[in-house]
Amino acid sequence: MTYNLLKGKKGIIFGALNEQSIAWKVAERAVEEGAEIVLTNTAMSIRLGSIDELAAKCNAPIIEADATSVEDLERLVDKTMEHFGGQFDFVLHSIGMSPNVRKGRPYQDLNYDFLSKTLDISAVSFHKLLQVLYAKNAVKEWGSVVALTYMAAQRTFVGYGDMADAKALLESIARSFGAIYGRDHKVRINTVSQSPTETTAGKGVKGMGGMLEFADSMSPLGNALAEDCANYVVTLFSDLTRKVTMQNLYHDGGFSSMGLSESVYHAFLNGSNSDE
Repeated sequence: MTYNLLKGKKGIIFGALNEQSIAWKVAERAVEEGAEIVLTNTAMSIRLGSIDELAAKCNAPIIEADATSVEDLERLVDKTMEHFGGQFDFVLHSIGMSPNVRKGRPYQDLNYDFLSKTLDISAVSFHKLLQVLYAKNAVKEWGSVVALTYMAAQRTFVGYGDMADAKALLESIARSFGAIYGRDHKVRINTVSQSPTETTAGKGVKGMGGMLEFADSMSPLGNALAEDCANYVVTLFSDLTRKVTMQNLYHDGGFSSMGLSESVYHAFLNGSNSDE
C-alpha cells in the first residue's frame, strides 16, 4: 500500500549494495511513495554489488562517491543539485564497516589503524556529509537527514567490537549537528536504531545468527525487518515528522525497552534444569 508520502520530494540514498541492504529497501519505498532519488556508493561497492538493477527499477542515476572523502561528497552534492535542478529534501546515510570486526580482532586487542578507519567510515563520514550539505545549503527547509545505527551504542553486544564506538559517535553527531542545522535551515537530523538485520554487512558480525534469534525472542513484536525499517524511514522523510529532530529512534520491535522476556526466561530455566 502506498500513501504518496513523498510525492514531489527528492533525495540521496547512500549505501545500497544488494537486495538485502536496508538502503535498497528504503530506495524502493521512497520511489513507491512518489520520490525521485539519486543512488550513491563507493566504486568498489558499485562494482561488487547489484546497484545497477536498483537504479533501473527506480529510474535513478548512480553517482560514485566515497563518503570519507570531502571532495567526493562535494562533487556528489553538486551533481545531485544539477540533476534535480536545485535543493533536495532528504538523505539516507546507511554506511558502516569495521576492519577489526571483519578480521576478527577482539575489542581488547584492536588494531588502531583499523579503528581509525572504522570511525571514519561509519561515523565521521556522517559529519563530513552534513558539513557539505550545510555549506552548500543543499537541503530544503523542513528537509530530513537520517542515519542508521544500532543499540550497541548504548549497550554492549558480544562481537560488535569497535562498531559500537562508531555508532555512539554517529548518534552524537546527529544531535550536535541537528541543533545547528535545525536552527539555521530547519533541517532535521535523526538516527534510527534498527533491530539486528541480516544484511551483507550484518553477516560480518560474529554471532549474528544468535543475535538475531535472541533479539527476536526478546522483542514483543519480533525483529523489525529491512522492509519495516524502510517504511519507518519514509515517514521520517515525510512532512508528517517535521518537528522530530536530534532523536535516536528505536525501531526494534520493543527490544530496547525489555529486560527479560517470558520466552527467554523459560528457555533459561529449561537450560538450567537440563544441566541438573
